[in-house]
Amino acid sequence: MNSQRAMMWIGFLGLSAALAWAPGHWVGQPPADSVTTQGVKVPTRTVDQARSVPAVAPRAATRDLFPSQRWSAAPTLAKVTEQPVAVAPVIAAPAAPVLPFQFVGRLDDRLDQQVFLQDGEKLYVVRQGDVIEDTYRIEQISATELSLVYLPLHLSQTLSVGSAP
Repeated sequence: MNSQRAMMWIGFLGLSAALAWAPGHWVGQPPADSVTTQGVKVPTRTVDQARSVPAVAPRAATRDLFPSQRWSAAPTLAKVTEQPVAVAPVIAAPAAPVLPFQFVGRLDDRLDQQVFLQDGEKLYVVRQGDVIEDTYRIEQISATELSLVYLPLHLSQTLSVGSAP
């Protein structure tokens, strides 16, 4: 039974191949050497004449069977004109430099308060109203802060001088 089934498959595949090959071979164009077709004489061409005639391509479909459709109106695009942005230069407000002083100590008298400040290797003993090197003026001395004014820009700065007693 197995050999019988194999023979049926071979026959089926062979017949399918013959039917697939046959229409192009037998049903295609008439042979070039035939002179008459149904009683009408067909002119025969030589090989040189056949080469000189350009081959005509089959006509392509010129009509779109499925055109795109819109139910709404086509959007109109707005024109964008770029204009250069005038960038105003940003001028930074002048700032006083960081205080160069470090608090060293304080001396309190009944009438006067003195503060010891250090700038690198220099030691300054200042009171309220003193000016340090024409750059800083001591405005006020409190228990926790020392108020200074940076004279070139007239900006106030504070320096911590410890905690209240």
